[in-house]
Amino acid sequence: MTDQPRIAVVGSGVGGLTLAAALAASGTRCEVFEQTRSMAEIGAGVQLAPNAARHLRRLGLQPALRELAVAIEEMRVYHWAGGLIAGTPFGLACEKLYGAPYYAVHRADLQGALLRLVGPEPLRLGHKLQGVSRDGEDMVLTFADGTTHRADLVVGADGIHSVVRESLVLDAPVFSGLGVFRGLVPVGRLPAPAREPLIRMWLGPGRHFVCYPVAGGRLMSFAAIAPLGEAGAESWSAAGDPAELVAAFDGWHGLVSDITHATDTVRRWALYDRPELHTWSANRLTVLGDAAHPMLPFMAQGANQAVEDAVELASLLAGARRDEVPDLLARYEKARAPRTAAIQQGSRGHADSMHLADGPQQRERDRAMRRAAGLTGLRERAWLYGHEAGAPRRTDQAGTGVVS
Repeated sequence: MTDQPRIAVVGSGVGGLTLAAALAASGTRCEVFEQTRSMAEIGAGVQLAPNAARHLRRLGLQPALRELAVAIEEMRVYHWAGGLIAGTPFGLACEKLYGAPYYAVHRADLQGALLRLVGPEPLRLGHKLQGVSRDGEDMVLTFADGTTHRADLVVGADGIHSVVRESLVLDAPVFSGLGVFRGLVPVGRLPAPAREPLIRMWLGPGRHFVCYPVAGGRLMSFAAIAPLGEAGAESWSAAGDPAELVAAFDGWHGLVSDITHATDTVRRWALYDRPELHTWSANRLTVLGDAAHPMLPFMAQGANQAVEDAVELASLLAGARRDEVPDLLARYEKARAPRTAAIQQGSRGHADSMHLADGPQQRERDRAMRRAAGLTGLRERAWLYGHEAGAPRRTDQAGTGVVS
């Protein structure tokens, strides 16, 4: 189609690659610009809830997820001293209620599966974006090596430090006061219970610890959140000290001690988010994923919301003409901004409730968690796990807008 918009996607993380795959599925071409020169393995584990897993399976990732991911049977929450607080079943209950499992997967495995799905043709490696400008009806991307590229639509999927976002708002990441240790431990180094397909979380004063198996069950991924005295880099490659990890969770029960003492290599970085983005699009430019709504990790929805963004935007762009792009971006923002803002705010709120000191407030929180556990709790997550991004929408009575 000669009038099809020229689409430039900046960033080849989960959101950018999902967008490329979803666009390709509808017959829409794009180019994906990535600043690195090779697609190296990065990150540790990521949780894929049904609201994202459904779409990834429809795009063709079901065989890869079956091989590389772990379908989680249950999430269990414990007190730091070892007592079980609450459990929520996933497994077949998730399949029945929401049409997909709840997966745990190594981020590199997920990215690799998406890369294989997208193929090499759209990728433009070694393109570090310096800025975006407008020239008439064209958007012009300028890269660090001095080259430029013209497009009818620029989509920033370039993370919390997004260059594309700078065209919309001049803000800065906000330090949460917390840091995260992340790492992977072979399950062979851990007690037998580590092999169970569970997400386990321990809550304690000022910190918490979460772990789950990835890589087909061969590795245990963990994230250990604790106070960080000063703001540092938000970087998945920042090295940490295993001895500091051990000290931060000294005396904690369950698998926490086993994992911290079995860890040889750990990454540690500061946790940031950004203020809510009130305008997602300008001219022929928009953002998705962490570039639009970087979230603290306390609802495990960062990657899931990036997938939802990508599916929503791709569904709107399917078969679109160049002159329709501005209107479609407005519809994309209307569909996505309220939902992601609510999840972003909820993630901030969870930081306080998860880190209560032992005492009356902590005990009341635990009672509330028990009341909201089990199948009842899973059903109450319908607003989160049952959301269908990209679903058909009816126009309003005037025919001028779109409503859910």
